[in-house]
Amino acid sequence: MLGLDCLSFHFAYYRLILTQINKVVFFPPIVLLLLTLAMSQLYPEIFVELLSNANVWVLRHFGWLFSWTAFAMVLLVFVIYVSPLGKWRIGGEDAQPFLTRWKWFAITTCTTIATGILFWGVAEPIFHLSAPPESLGMEPGSSEAMIFAMSALMMHWTLTPYSIYTLAGVVFALSFYNMKQPFSLGSMVSPLIGKELHPAWSNFIDVLCLYGLVAGMAASLGGGLLSLMGGLRHVLGIGESAGLLFVIAGAIVSTFILSAVSGLMRGIRILSDINIRGFIVLAVFVLVTEPTLQLLDLGAKGGWSYVLHMVPRSVNWSGQLSQSWFDDWTVFNWANWMAWTPITALFLGRLARGYTVREFIHFNLLFPALFSGTWMVIFGGSALLMDQSQGGVLTTSLYTLGSESLMYKILDDLPWSRLSSVLFVFLIFISYVTAADSNTSAMSALSTVGITSAQAEAPVRIKIIWGTLIGLVGWVMVSTVGVEGIRMTSILGGFPILFLLIAVGLAAVRMVVQSVCDRHS
Repeated sequence: MLGLDCLSFHFAYYRLILTQINKVVFFPPIVLLLLTLAMSQLYPEIFVELLSNANVWVLRHFGWLFSWTAFAMVLLVFVIYVSPLGKWRIGGEDAQPFLTRWKWFAITTCTTIATGILFWGVAEPIFHLSAPPESLGMEPGSSEAMIFAMSALMMHWTLTPYSIYTLAGVVFALSFYNMKQPFSLGSMVSPLIGKELHPAWSNFIDVLCLYGLVAGMAASLGGGLLSLMGGLRHVLGIGESAGLLFVIAGAIVSTFILSAVSGLMRGIRILSDINIRGFIVLAVFVLVTEPTLQLLDLGAKGGWSYVLHMVPRSVNWSGQLSQSWFDDWTVFNWANWMAWTPITALFLGRLARGYTVREFIHFNLLFPALFSGTWMVIFGGSALLMDQSQGGVLTTSLYTLGSESLMYKILDDLPWSRLSSVLFVFLIFISYVTAADSNTSAMSALSTVGITSAQAEAPVRIKIIWGTLIGLVGWVMVSTVGVEGIRMTSILGGFPILFLLIAVGLAAVRMVVQSVCDRHS
């Protein structure tokens, strides 16, 4: 009898899960991901070759569309800011915020590209210093290459990525809160067609974006795993192994699942506050212990070069940059940001209730971009100055020990290197947990039935399923095809989303026109 009762309980439990899941959105991306995993395990060489060929085809035929779309989104956010739409309050005139401005800034900054700046903030400038585009005629390691490296870093990590996220986030927030559209990525297209998108098309968009995001998160997890293994090797002398990779992945996944389960306004609010304060402490420490005036001088020169060349280098006007370099770096970055954008827009849009569109742009573009730019000046500048002054020590380390070794080389050159290295390892861990928490929350809500502006939290069990799946995909693929294979998967994930974001941009144009008409009517 007890056995029958137990069986009945389990049947009722799993039936409840199935009734809460939006099956049309939830199951297709999971099936696609499992097939991808199977292909990567059974035929790894063929898998990587197919990915490589597909990436070459996408970059050759659509690289220009990625670059022009990204640049257009920067311009469009500016238009929204100065238009009457900038004064609209998300959720209506009586809507009240549920986040303070500090918490909003901390969450936005730490859940978007914070993991990326930790890994690439010192690695990317060394790549550019040692191998600048041949078309510019710069000597590797020269002062001109240093300035170019700093300006490229700012181009890839400040205004453009945050503009992509901000534009989609604004359109979703107004569609969901003000126009009462469903909690779906298809709602971002609704303002363009003037009505709710057909459920079949809306579900199709959700499936594509969920698949692309899991691939992107797996790539990010791969970078985090490598950085953490490098940190443990540096701080504790622990060698790299598949077992250690599994333990680190398990710790990350367990922590962000616990945070996601605690709810949108609990775990992530605490984690992001710790995260941003840790960023500030480490940045101030490096700024005051490095040659501060030289860092500021290099940052000013790189910033001015970025301003002067932003337009031609963003779209490679007249082939100013070598096409191979432009595809490998600029187009890759734009595609990667776009792959993350739809789910990020859902999360950022949910946080924005009670604030105006103009305030949304402040806290989702202006302030995070300034923070990211400052980080790049301090850490990217430190890497460039150290490499040039010490005979290419970081360039050597990059090509012999890997990208994950560079930050520890820099910290070793400073006072209290062991303490700062431990802090950096902690920040890598907490940064990925914070970003994964936000995306797990949004993905779970997207695949749940009955999400509304009043009830925006998905059930715990659905968050656990998505969190576990992300960890599994990241660990398996990093262990087999490597981060490069996952990066290529991420670019392919961004390809269909490119066309969604073009539609979102057109929807934003229509909203701006509507706001102007309303003002003059």
